Amino acid sequence: MLILVDDTLLALQRIAGYWRALFDVPAVAITGSVGKTTAKEVIAGVLAQRYQVFKNPGNMNNELGLPLTLLQLTDKAERAVLEMGTYAQGEIDLLCRLGRPRTGVVTNVGPVHLSRLGSIEAITAAKSELPAALPPAPEGTAILNGDDARVRTMAQHTQAQVQFYGLDPAFDFWADEIESYGLEGMQFRLHHQDESMVLHTPLLGRHSVHTALAAAAVGLVEGLTWPEIVRGLTQTQEQLRLIVLPGNNDSTIIDDTYNASPDSVIAALNLLAELDGRHVAVLGDMLELGSYEEEGHRLVGRRAAEVLQALVTVGDLGRLIGEEARDAGLADVYLAADNAQAIDHLRRILRPGDRVLIKGSRGLAMEEIVGAVATYPGATTPKAP
Repeated sequence: MLILVDDTLLALQRIAGYWRALFDVPAVAITGSVGKTTAKEVIAGVLAQRYQVFKNPGNMNNELGLPLTLLQLTDKAERAVLEMGTYAQGEIDLLCRLGRPRTGVVTNVGPVHLSRLGSIEAITAAKSELPAALPPAPEGTAILNGDDARVRTMAQHTQAQVQFYGLDPAFDFWADEIESYGLEGMQFRLHHQDESMVLHTPLLGRHSVHTALAAAAVGLVEGLTWPEIVRGLTQTQEQLRLIVLPGNNDSTIIDDTYNASPDSVIAALNLLAELDGRHVAVLGDMLELGSYEEEGHRLVGRRAAEVLQALVTVGDLGRLIGEEARDAGLADVYLAADNAQAIDHLRRILRPGDRVLIKGSRGLAMEEIVGAVATYPGATTPKAP
């Protein structure tokens, strides 16, 4: 059978919307500039303590990926957790019309895809489309990061019930007594109304407390008990797409190569600062930052100088990170033109006990560096320089 349509993407979206409407399954949607995939996975892990959970595979979160995801929905699902990304105004509104969420989570607003959306105000407006699309209270609930001033303003653009999470005791869900145990996870005290409990979770870094709080809020909204929520948070193995691997010459490789923005790179550097050993990072271009391009790279360079003992940068924009770090006082900076040069340099400098962060935008394919200096099965065997 051949069906002729004027626009294949529009036809796919319409079919996906029709298919989604056949299933009366409550949906949770997540958006934000950084951390939405991790939040999706952690929220799904919490809800899985009671429900059969359907979620986007990988990061199929855009105007093509979400319709393809929805076409895999079946009557076995009891909850759907849908990540939503955007490159333009109106896209999240479209995705909400297809996915029909009743609960929405916004993680943060930052200069990711600034070159496409044009301004931080435009990014805020685009992310605001999720809470604006939710059903009115009491059916709809917007769960917003209260520590992000731009996200807080989204409470003015929704008819849903609003719950804030963050580090302020004025919020609905808040945390204190936060302790990081490096690669062993973190511990914090979670507060909600009269409830207070200490949780130890495998999530890495102090910044991950926001992900845990958002997941706890979703769990309560979706009817879970505190024991179920705690079990979900303490058992989850989801990280910021971060993989820890043994490296060349008894080093430890922290593979965070999926993507990069100033906020996510600084979060990864902050995690590195919490670990023992010599701190080494390989940092590459952060793409699609638009007018924030130079400032964002130099901001990362300044933080790198505070955390690292050795820095390798890759690419023309990565050079800005290295130059800023050098100007800020970091002596051991190597500016690599490409991945091959970075690999050769790493093989020369790695020492036993080194903690090595590798991070950059997808366009640089920095997983090649990980494959060359990690010693896990299937990785490229390091050669002597």
